[in-house]
Amino acid sequence: MKRLLTAVLAGLTVLTAAACGGTAERAGIVVTTDLLGDLTRAVVGDAAPVTVLMPTGGDPHSFGVSAKQAAGLERAALVVANGLGLEEGVLRHVESAAAAGTPTLLVGEQVNPLPYRDSANPDPHFWTDPARVRTAVEAIRDRVLADVPGIDTAAVRARTDGYLTRLDELDRWMTERFTALPAERRRLVTNHHVFGYLAARFGLDVIGVVLPSGSALASPSAADLAGLAGAVRAAGVTTIFADSAQPDKLARVLAEQAGVRVEVTALHTESLTPPDGGAPTYLDMMRVNTDAIIAG
Repeated sequence: MKRLLTAVLAGLTVLTAAACGGTAERAGIVVTTDLLGDLTRAVVGDAAPVTVLMPTGGDPHSFGVSAKQAAGLERAALVVANGLGLEEGVLRHVESAAAAGTPTLLVGEQVNPLPYRDSANPDPHFWTDPARVRTAVEAIRDRVLADVPGIDTAAVRARTDGYLTRLDELDRWMTERFTALPAERRRLVTNHHVFGYLAARFGLDVIGVVLPSGSALASPSAADLAGLAGAVRAAGVTTIFADSAQPDKLARVLAEQAGVRVEVTALHTESLTPPDGGAPTYLDMMRVNTDAIIAG
């Protein structure tokens, strides 16, 4: 009888752990965006499986997930998300997983986020500042070590240290490039609010954007375009930068309304590219974008 009671209690313990999302059943790291996926893989290497929900070249504001992927969030050892309103299409699934007890890191909250220049809402696009990406990588490392069972801590720390060194090198290189740019040429017009952190870090002036809100899902009015066209003419802007993953039709319409010669140059702003696309990693993306901005 005593043995039977012990077996029943043990079974109840297992069932309770499963019902509560016990850590024994959790495995792997699930990441929402491909940019954060690149940073997470830089930290963990082969020490743990990393699943990225957003497809390469996708839009972090609008991508969705399947029912299977949503269920995978709740079974993960750790979920890494940007937060600050970026992943509009999967936010409820991330919140649901966190409510179910899945360890969840909202990276944007860890990097001292800036508000959008025209509102009090936090700007989620922190990755255009490599110094904040350094903080993000450290936050990912700390949560991986704390929440992923059986992780090789020495390997994770070594990989993180090596990647932080590369981030510092990138930051110094970008500083040298932008410092050499004359002050009167440090003006940006983009098709989306994405370079606030870059501007703050390297002394650039974002004089306007084509899309009027922090979401790439918004649309500008005729008055928005007319007002920005006037700013472009007044500032003598010669290039409008548009996200390479999004149609640049609106940016071209603005270029036509400005009444001056304005080029539209593609940048990799919110997602990476396939290996042959020029920006397959975060480090590649920042160097390619810096060169394009300087040239424009």
